[in-house]
Amino acid sequence: MQTKYNRTNFFKHTYCQFEFKTSDVLKEENIHFKSKSGSTYVYTEEGVYRHSNHWGRVANCRWKLNGVTKYQNQNYYVGYAKWNDFYSLTSDEKLFGLNIDFETEKVEVYKPEEKEKEKLFNLTVIFKKKKEVEEVFKNTKWMQYHDEELEVLQERIIEKILTTNKSLQQIKLELS
Repeated sequence: MQTKYNRTNFFKHTYCQFEFKTSDVLKEENIHFKSKSGSTYVYTEEGVYRHSNHWGRVANCRWKLNGVTKYQNQNYYVGYAKWNDFYSLTSDEKLFGLNIDFETEKVEVYKPEEKEKEKLFNLTVIFKKKKEVEEVFKNTKWMQYHDEELEVLQERIIEKILTTNKSLQQIKLELS
């Protein structure tokens, strides 16, 4: 069962995907909290606005900002998330999957609107699998020793990452 998040606990070991908003939604006098790192927060009944120059790993959280095509860490952006968009990083609930674009080699964690039957993982596992899939795209030199085309081999390996509990290292060893 998902924890109910609000202004008192959303910043404690959570994962969330904020949606980009223009900065004109925030007014200086509305700020409810300012962190030591300079991020500002405005709370609403439904959620929270965050104005910050750092996203990704934030203290003990993982907060992603959707909707920015050319994200730069030193620039400030505003993101908004509803309270029910926050999830515990330590939950065992299998709610998340990976969207994998083989053409752009982009890998993203997502939460399906409706529960899918397979390939859903808890947050701890999904981040591990995401890292392994990114590794398959990034480090391909070792794959040149196999007879299969690079793209075919990558798809096979990624499929095993998503459908087994084997590590990338174990999958590599099986290919030898």
